Amino acid sequence: MTQSPFLIMKENSKTVLWNDSADPKELKDALTWGIVGATCNPVIALSAIKADKEYWVGRIKEYAKNHPTATDDQIGWAMVEELSINAAKIFEPEFEKQNGRNGRLSIQTDPRNFRDAKALTEQAVVFSKLSKNIIVKIPVTSEAISAFEEATYQGVSLNATVSFSVAQTIAVAEAIERGLKRREAEGLDISQMGPVCTIMVGRVDDWVKVSAEKSGAMIDPGVMEWAGVAVFKHAHQVYKERGYRTRLLSAAFRNHMHWSQILGGDSVISPPYAWQVKINNAGLVPNLNSIEEPVDPKILKTLQTLPEFNKMYDVDGLKVEEFTNFGATLRTLRGFLQSVNDLEAFVRDVTVPNPDK
Repeated sequence: MTQSPFLIMKENSKTVLWNDSADPKELKDALTWGIVGATCNPVIALSAIKADKEYWVGRIKEYAKNHPTATDDQIGWAMVEELSINAAKIFEPEFEKQNGRNGRLSIQTDPRNFRDAKALTEQAVVFSKLSKNIIVKIPVTSEAISAFEEATYQGVSLNATVSFSVAQTIAVAEAIERGLKRREAEGLDISQMGPVCTIMVGRVDDWVKVSAEKSGAMIDPGVMEWAGVAVFKHAHQVYKERGYRTRLLSAAFRNHMHWSQILGGDSVISPPYAWQVKINNAGLVPNLNSIEEPVDPKILKTLQTLPEFNKMYDVDGLKVEEFTNFGATLRTLRGFLQSVNDLEAFVRDVTVPNPDK
């Protein structure tokens, strides 16, 4: 049988594989081909709960009985915390083996707090104490940048999310560096901290396509599939030159290049479970240094005719004050906010069942 391309990557590359899932069944399966961590968000958490509906309906009923004053929203978040704790246990051996650099499970802060750095910081600290190998997601909005510094200073390993641009990755890395330096100056331990900054590469592609359609630009669809790869490669080059201690993470897959074209760097790739299965079944042979190969100049030049691509690609393409209202940010926040509503509705169907059904 052909060896898994992910195992080839694990054995021969600095790039590591996480899984964009919180479903324990999927995570245990993916351990066999070398995952060393996992990412989660409100959409993924709800999907994992629905995947084992019988168990979680029982837990919701039990929690509601034991906490009679809890709102449906509070019950939903309690289930997300429990789901995350259970998933984190799967990675404890890898966490110990790698001294905190990997072996982590992501849990995302409440997206409704995207404009409140204080609330994001406080929730990040609470979440970080759920398990020793939790990594906490904070969205890269204009208002949240200070939360990356403060939560890092308080000892939280962070995963920046809702991030699509080189400018956002730089702002995150600089904020985390400030937090790390404050800890170091006070003699506080940073040895087990493992911050990462996500680029939602597939959502970069999505926004390029949407913006091209809105502007009426006639661009080869195949060219637009390279947008996320181009942004990631550029950000990786900047990180490498500047020596940031934060690693980049590729997520939100739309095509196999979001794995195959960014191998070889000291970074993380976190495809959904379904994409990992596809790549394994296809038997793709990885180019273990693809991150250093530039995007075809003709493709890049074509992409650079699109102003929205340049906002994501250029080092100074977005100002910090523009992060929140950037199109890709708004689209993603709306999706995450809807998932919070959907989770509350799911809980309500259990706590207040519909008598007409």
